[in-house]
Amino acid sequence: MLKIPHIDKIASDTNDKGTNTAFSVVIPLLDEEDSLQELKSRLQEILDKMSPEGHYEVVFVDDGSKDSSYSVLRQFYNEDSRFKIVKFRTNFGKSAALNAGFAVAKGSIVYTMDADLQDDPNELPRLLEKLEEGYDLVSGWKKVRHDPVSKTLPSKFFNWVTSKFAGIRLHDFNCGLKIYKSEVVKALDVYGEMHRYLPAIANIMGFRVTELPVTHHPRKHGKSKFGVSRFLKGFLDLLTVMVTTKYVKRPLHFFGTLGSIFALVGFGIDAWLTVEWLLGQTYLSERPLAILGVALIIVGIQFITFGLLGELIIKNTDKYKGNFHIQDCHL
Repeated sequence: MLKIPHIDKIASDTNDKGTNTAFSVVIPLLDEEDSLQELKSRLQEILDKMSPEGHYEVVFVDDGSKDSSYSVLRQFYNEDSRFKIVKFRTNFGKSAALNAGFAVAKGSIVYTMDADLQDDPNELPRLLEKLEEGYDLVSGWKKVRHDPVSKTLPSKFFNWVTSKFAGIRLHDFNCGLKIYKSEVVKALDVYGEMHRYLPAIANIMGFRVTELPVTHHPRKHGKSKFGVSRFLKGFLDLLTVMVTTKYVKRPLHFFGTLGSIFALVGFGIDAWLTVEWLLGQTYLSERPLAILGVALIIVGIQFITFGLLGELIIKNTDKYKGNFHIQDCHL
């Protein structure tokens, strides 16, 4: 996990001030100077309606912008201290930015949204209404999406794969517009590219998660930070999510399942070739497939061994014995 210098101390000092904050809006950004003024005005308008007493805050996390974004944010803070800033020295990524924003957020309800004006602040009350139906996290769903095909088609595949792995059916895991109860964001550990999987992680942890169709606008300024490398990083982080959450206390279920599949396929191949050899229909020395079968059996046994070693480590450490989240308690 990426550690932001002094962020825990800053968060502690901020949260000890004892202010009554109903809503926190966490906004990670990178080079969005042209969008910020309009975003601030629209946010302030809707948040003033949601909390006439002014019990809200907006936490901008500048992820190492090279333009004048930070100067604009400083002006916001000087005009209204509810518009707070966390400034990174360099670009650490969206997950690190969200992690820092979650650490300092004081609201009992926490929103996240992007700073490019594609997320609509007018959706905040609708997300709150959905949350109040008994959910812990509501993720936006860009049902009508104004992005190029190079983003929408891979995104559909990504969401389908994530749904299958995580066991929760959502159409848009990576929508920036979300609402959380504060206990959810304090329980999440966000690093790498994990921001893509926050609904999945929260679901695995036992929180109630759903989605809501939201308005999505075309980008007005700047350019997308989307890159092809995110597909590989996203897939690797999906494996990380599954291993470190769903299977962290039962590694044999993960590695054992993979190992059993490899070993059974390898055994089936070699068994079929053995029957052909016994019937005189082939020579094993002429069949590279026989080597593949043996290799699959060996790899399968290795995976099962990894799982058994993981089980031995888990059984002999106290690290994960208290890794659970209590919803309520009366003592």
